[in-house]
Amino acid sequence: MWRSCHPDHLTASALVMSDDGRYVALTRHRKLGRWLQFGGHCETADASLADAAARETREESGIATFRLDPSPLLLSRHEVPCGPLRPAHHLDVQYLAVVPARTQLIVSSESTDVRWFAVEALPPDTDDTVRALTAAAMKRLRESPRHAPGARIR
Repeated sequence: MWRSCHPDHLTASALVMSDDGRYVALTRHRKLGRWLQFGGHCETADASLADAAARETREESGIATFRLDPSPLLLSRHEVPCGPLRPAHHLDVQYLAVVPARTQLIVSSESTDVRWFAVEALPPDTDDTVRALTAAAMKRLRESPRHAPGARIR
């Protein structure tokens, strides 16, 4: 589970979507130079993977309050330049966070940019895993018109 576990370890992330289902917030990751969802490594203060995803989302987006669906959207295994052994992988548990449309975003030290994109107009260099996560989030929102009933406000 911890970053010190090599070569693979768990991470947690959340795709932030507007409550109208039209927009997704992405971060341009400083180290990787790609548009990604918010997320990262688990910390000892995180009581669960959902808590880790919520903390990372707050830290990286500047959004203080959002509705986090407690059921993961997707699980992703992807290679990363992390730790002393190669190849290394993040085993990412991916959640959905919903916020009011036009919620203000703040660029953190881990990003070069953070912005809203229309779901049908993601940047051309958006990774296929982020596109799959966006599609899964859209499906979840369509299936749950109340935007993930039972989800907790964090």
